[in-house]
Order: sequence, then structure tokens, then C-alpha cells
Amino acid sequence: MIPRAACECYLNRWILPRWGDLRIDQVKSVAVEEWLDSIKRAKGTRAKIRNIMSSIFHHAMRYEWVERNPIKLVRQSAKRERTPEILELAELQLLLSKLSVRERTLALLDAATGLRVSEMLVFRWSDVDFENLELRVTRSIWHQVVGNCKTEASAKPVPMDSYMAEDFLRWRRQSTYTSDDHYVFASETMRGTQPYWPDNLMKRHIKPVAKAIGINKNIGWHTFRHSFGTLLKANGEDVKTVQELLRHANSRITLDVYTQAVNSNKRAAQSKVVRMMVSSEVTKVANVGTTDSKKQAQNAG
Repeated sequence: MIPRAACECYLNRWILPRWGDLRIDQVKSVAVEEWLDSIKRAKGTRAKIRNIMSSIFHHAMRYEWVERNPIKLVRQSAKRERTPEILELAELQLLLSKLSVRERTLALLDAATGLRVSEMLVFRWSDVDFENLELRVTRSIWHQVVGNCKTEASAKPVPMDSYMAEDFLRWRRQSTYTSDDHYVFASETMRGTQPYWPDNLMKRHIKPVAKAIGINKNIGWHTFRHSFGTLLKANGEDVKTVQELLRHANSRITLDVYTQAVNSNKRAAQSKVVRMMVSSEVTKVANVGTTDSKKQAQNAG
């Protein structure tokens, strides 16, 4: 499922300029396929354009404007053109130790939950449940337009390890925007009215640190999500747990991208990954401070 804002972007950027002047019955399968092949974008992007066009024709059939959907005959693979980059455990540990508090909080959040960056950046402090150690995922953002989550599975609460809670509290003490209705990662440039742009955070604050410590991989926000899935697999977690933690709509997606795993406790599975990424000494301190964290959270609220 593609977010509404993303659909509008693809529609206005690609589909309408090419096909907007034609009658709907003039759109032919072969012509669409040739057009998609000419677009210099990733296969995944072209597949999304194809799927949006197919949805348009599906609705046209429902209203009996056309009798068939020509886009069903359009061949367009969504298979990745290269294997996604994965950070090794040692690389994750080193990167987390060198990032500033804001970027470290985001990177650990991504690497220990598998959340999409579009979901992480629209967290408000009221979505961070320190008492029950959960994160409420209800919104996502696309080009600064806030909408609903990508799928129903995406809207389920996400477990939050106690060490992650400590990071959130550390960032809250430094942030200018700390009220419950403020974005957790509010942009100071926009005076808190919008969250940060994900590309700016990655390009200006995370990639330079990674390069400085010798990580020359082409990392992005999805790198952390893929790394999370890989670490879960390495821990021997069962595919259903991996699916729920990554909030895939079905297990086929999980199997295609991350493959299998053997335990069934989501919180325990996540905690194993967190403790792989942070030193045992610091983890002990975090565990001892959990009670204090809850008290601070109540005071901050």
C-alpha cells in the first residue's frame, strides 16, 4: 500500500504529464510498458507507478467506464537491482558510540525496531509510553505531509527496550521541544511545527560520521531496518516474530527479504539485538536506571 501523499506525487510527477491528455480507453499496455522502460528510475519506483495506474483502471472498471485493465498486461519487475547494504554488528556498535544524542537516538531506534523513517520522524512525545515501554505508531510522513500508517500491521504498538527509553529521555532533556504534543524530532528551523527532513539528517549528520570512522558503505535509513532483520535472523528468531517486529503485512515479504528465524517473544527478541549493539557495562547501568527513567518521564510529562 502506497501512502496517499506518495500517490499524488507519482501521479503529478509521472502519470498525468504523459497520459493526462488521453481518453482512458486510449491507454495501451505496450505503450505503457515502453514508457516505463524509458524512465530512468529504480525498478521499485517504476513498479509503484505501474501499480498506481493499475489502481486507477481498477476503479474505472468498478464505475463501468472501461471493460478491462490494460495495466495488468504491463510487465514491470520490482526486484531490487542490488543487494541492500547491511551494517555488521561491530560497525553498528562503533557508529552508535560516535553519533550525537539526537542522531544516536534515531539510529538506535531504527536499528532496534526496524521502523520506517517516515514513521519515526512523526513520533510525538505522547506516543512514547515510558510506563509500558511501548511506542505507539499511528502516523507516517511523506514530503512533510502527515498521513496514516502504510499498512494495518504498521499501526501496532512497538516494544521499546529500557536502554532505548534512556536514550529518549536523554534527548528530551536536550531538546527545545519537550511537551507531549511536540514532535520528538522537531525541526528547530521550522520552530517545532514540522519534524526534521530525513535526508538532511542522514547526509549531514550520520553519513559523515560513518565515513570518518571507516564505514564506506552506501548507508541510508533502510540500512538500519535491514540490519535489524539480519540480527534477528542471526539470533534464531522465528519468521512470525520477525514479521511482527518489522510490521510486514504478510510473512511472504519477510521471507523474501529477511528469511527465517526460532523464538516467540517480541520484547526478548528486540532486547537481544539492543544488547548486541551496546556494551554490557552500559546496559547494566541502563537496567538499573529504569525506575528512575519512569519517574523522570512522569515529571517531564
